[in-house]
Amino acid sequence: MVRLALVMIARNEARAIARALDSARPHVDRMIVLDTGSTDDTVAIAERCGARVHTFVWRDDFAAARNAALDHADADWNLVLDADEWLEGGFEALLPAALPTGRKAPAAFIGCARLRNEGDAGTVARRFLPRILPRGVRYAGRIHEQPVSPLPLVPGALRIGHDGYAEAQLAAKQGRNLALLQVALAEAPEDCYLWYQLGREHLVRGEVEAAVEPLQRAYRLTAPDAAYRHAVVLSNIRALKEAGRLHDALALVDAEQAAWSTSPDFYFAVADLYLEWASRAPELAIDELLPVVEGAWLRCLEIGEQPLLDGSVVGCGSYLAAGNLAMFYERLGIVDEAERYAALERELLAAA
Repeated sequence: MVRLALVMIARNEARAIARALDSARPHVDRMIVLDTGSTDDTVAIAERCGARVHTFVWRDDFAAARNAALDHADADWNLVLDADEWLEGGFEALLPAALPTGRKAPAAFIGCARLRNEGDAGTVARRFLPRILPRGVRYAGRIHEQPVSPLPLVPGALRIGHDGYAEAQLAAKQGRNLALLQVALAEAPEDCYLWYQLGREHLVRGEVEAAVEPLQRAYRLTAPDAAYRHAVVLSNIRALKEAGRLHDALALVDAEQAAWSTSPDFYFAVADLYLEWASRAPELAIDELLPVVEGAWLRCLEIGEQPLLDGSVVGCGSYLAAGNLAMFYERLGIVDEAERYAALERELLAAA
């Protein structure tokens, strides 16, 4: 009886697949890779790493491919990983005590892992995604597919790194995700998660104007208790600010402030927004706007890091806020405060 299998779909991932498989091998009993049409060395590399490789004819449907890969698994639990990801820590979430086998297997939850997205801008964002599935759970969704199950989603300790949003990797996927999202939205026009992903796809590519409308629709459709609403709100503030729609962004901040009083990322976004306003209205900057910027960054430090918030950025509750305060006070000529927060930035960065 196989307790835990790694299940992956891949296509032309010779760049990264060995990293993914090597990171998982010590923690799983079997590795299954479903190749959807690679023309590079993906298959050969996967086999050298010890994976069982199967083939599948791609039909513009990620859920179909995920499910075909899962059909090759005979484990009690399946760890779903992409080729541009790797396991970083929290391996206790994969131990027999957490994922028992045989008759002891409860099949009572779907485990969510913390995904750490690396981008070219140097920021690292966190997301929680379902990645540990009990036997029998399958996916739905042409793109940004999700498991379909009445089982509860349970946050776990597992940590996964991801570099698929780096510029080189985004270029390789140019057009594919947008086309699939448009088809998926034609099939499910009220799906708030798909609208969010469409806006996010435009936003990470710097297409700000195109990002605003889908993100606004996602915001209107997303339930207040949705796990990803935090990310939806932050993406909307960023898109509106970068599109120059400051009044709309300010209205959104006012509407959402009570809901995110313990989110450093929210206050970090507030500081960015008021800085932009100050650059456009210098006559208001010193007396009205910059005090809000200062207060928002100080609030970030008061709250501290909140790694369990979906869409949170590493450092917003620590070294990024301290570094911005150091630059803020330096530009205002407040030398002692600038030095104090520069020292705090170094201390928090070393501890990160």
